[in-house]
Amino acid sequence: MNTMAARRPFQGVLQIVAFNWQMYATAAAALGAACVAWPLVGRPERTAMMAGLAPALFWMAASLVVSHYVYDRSPLYQMDWLARVLAIPVHSWINIHSGWDESSLRLQAIFPDAAGKVVDIFDPRVMTEPSIRRARRLNHGAAVARPARFDALPFGDSSFDAAFCIFAAHELRHASERVALLRDIARVLREPGECVVVEHVRDWRNFLAFGPGFLHFFSRGSWRRTASEAGLILANEFAFTPFVRVFIFRRKP
Repeated sequence: MNTMAARRPFQGVLQIVAFNWQMYATAAAALGAACVAWPLVGRPERTAMMAGLAPALFWMAASLVVSHYVYDRSPLYQMDWLARVLAIPVHSWINIHSGWDESSLRLQAIFPDAAGKVVDIFDPRVMTEPSIRRARRLNHGAAVARPARFDALPFGDSSFDAAFCIFAAHELRHASERVALLRDIARVLREPGECVVVEHVRDWRNFLAFGPGFLHFFSRGSWRRTASEAGLILANEFAFTPFVRVFIFRRKP
């Protein structure tokens, strides 16, 4: 029986605001300042203000709408789709996150008879963005995780049938770090184990949604190259909403 707790309305978009509140507060303050200054300045100054504020306000609104659609309205976080896309039975799995975990308890419900392990690869020396630090402070009620280095998972070779890395690997900002993570995931997978990577990607859709923030993501080609260098092959890839892609990599024989 599926015992997953239902997500609260607007849970996802409110989390995005909590993680990035400084960005939204800055945009709101700029809008307020422009409203105060508008009747006091001439047409050239108004034109300049509009040129700066219009895209900022568009992307602020677009990011909230898209975040609500992806995290609150789509079935992404129900995660029952995972059992359908994996090609092998899952008797053991590892879930890897970087300090924010909304998936482990759901995985336990989806694979109730499987042995699962949860690993937190957050490293303050590597993952320095303020948003991830705020997310960690708000990460209450998650499954107990074992801290680990991203390039040295604390498990033996061929330990798991499946590995999950959901909105986590992009926090490793250098390609060599992501290769090291996926290489160690390949090590702990049984042949032909599968690794599921879920990420936003750097494309025009995410640019429209998040503006310059889309640079925080990596392209489809980048993820494929990273996996190949790590000793994984692409078994499947599909879009989950126009803004998120799911990659299923398999350990090379």
